[in-house]
Amino acid sequence: MFKLTSSISKLSLLACFAFLFSFVALAQDKTPLSPPANASAKIGAATVTVDYSSPGVKGRTIGKEIAPYGQVWRTGANAATKITFSKDVTLEGKPVKAGTYSLFTVPNQNEWVIILNKTAEQWGAFKYEEAQDLLRVTVKPTTSKENNERFKIAISEKGKNAGVMTLLWGNISVPVTVKAAQNTASM
Repeated sequence: MFKLTSSISKLSLLACFAFLFSFVALAQDKTPLSPPANASAKIGAATVTVDYSSPGVKGRTIGKEIAPYGQVWRTGANAATKITFSKDVTLEGKPVKAGTYSLFTVPNQNEWVIILNKTAEQWGAFKYEEAQDLLRVTVKPTTSKENNERFKIAISEKGKNAGVMTLLWGNISVPVTVKAAQNTASM
């Protein structure tokens, strides 16, 4: 009788471990809905790095169900997107000191407002404060050559001291000009 009870206890314990292990294994295989992503490039002497989460369109309409037109958007998912400039730059001709900022946008059909906010560590746009904006610039979206299911930010050089940061999602492409500061003493 004792051996039978002992065997049943061991089997029960083994079954519990197998059950728990299967949950741990499944949890580790699950890809986040909006996986983390980053983009980085040298623009002149400055390194520009963007850390963001990459949501999917998933059949929704950009400007309506996701990233609604006319509303401040975190420019990605989860925590607010962070952009770091290792040296002073200009963004669409406006001076930006070296540092880390949060990147927000206000999408619209014919123009997007690009916002650098001084509060780099934020969750989404829930506590966004316009009073903390470093700058706002307006850019024109274009139609992307490819359809991007996942939101993506690309940074590319365009000449010796200039580059473009492009926000890509669905069939939308939003180019933002970045230039290395020529005279950092005047900034």
